[in-house]
Amino acid sequence: MEGKRQRGIAAPTTLTIRVHRSKPLPRAQAQGGRARRSNPFASSGSNAPTRRSAAKRWVQDYRITAQPQDTLLDCLLSIKRQQDPSLAFRYSCGHGMCGSDGVLINGRPGLLCEATVAGSARSDPQGTAPFRPTTRFLPQHQGPATSGENPPSPQNALEVGDELIELAPLPGFPVLRDLVVDTDAMFRQIKAVHPWLGTGTVAENDQPSPGAPAVEVKQTPSQLKAYELLSDCISCGLCEAACPIYAGGEAFIGPAALVAAARFINDSRDDHAQDRLNGLDREDGLGACQSIRACARPCPRGIDVGETIWKLIESTESASHL
Repeated sequence: MEGKRQRGIAAPTTLTIRVHRSKPLPRAQAQGGRARRSNPFASSGSNAPTRRSAAKRWVQDYRITAQPQDTLLDCLLSIKRQQDPSLAFRYSCGHGMCGSDGVLINGRPGLLCEATVAGSARSDPQGTAPFRPTTRFLPQHQGPATSGENPPSPQNALEVGDELIELAPLPGFPVLRDLVVDTDAMFRQIKAVHPWLGTGTVAENDQPSPGAPAVEVKQTPSQLKAYELLSDCISCGLCEAACPIYAGGEAFIGPAALVAAARFINDSRDDHAQDRLNGLDREDGLGACQSIRACARPCPRGIDVGETIWKLIESTESASHL
């Protein structure tokens, strides 16, 4: 152990991963319940997303041994391979480029592949569990604990001195299973803002016109800087999860779609900047944003989402006074 410390290698630590899990009920059981929509005034068509469907929900603790530099994705993969194959979560590249592994980490949106054990674990010196142990769950203990006696703990329960990391699915999205959420509504809203260069007429089927001339368009460094950072958006949905206004894309188009629109509005090669602004100037677009700016905090690419949306609002207000 002393040799590891001298070489700068951190020793492994034992911690508890607490996962908020859910499992869809069979169709026969789900028919008895009624899915609640995130917006009571939203469309009731078959394509309208539901905020919360019939499912069994519970909290489960997993005790593992990990290195401080391990990512939370490493921890979940270890749990899935060695303890519980039924644990469901989404990931792809594992390097913070695809944005598919977004979850709530200790109550804050983040990417599993970027968050580390050292940066996420919080100590729990009192060993507080989600529920107080009772004799109902302790068959070996026939009565309440006497003075100086500690009742036995169930397997994988949080112990005194354990470090804890709590994981939950992203809010604002329908939960499919465990940490996996349905992001279809977000991508539909992004597609609705036409996230491609408009250098000619946009066809009625929302596809770029094939007749656009293939010519080189020169840009100055300042023109490139106006949208370069916005093009780094990976559509991870963390800004949507942090936004208290967003509700599955029904009542608010969402920060991700507004960032996608701003990326092309700020591009000097685009010919439809004003049309894009006019399309965003509606009640479920820029009119729904309350400028809380919580969306800027979790962005893994460093985009100031709140400031970007505020500049769109200023642009629409300036255009309305012309």
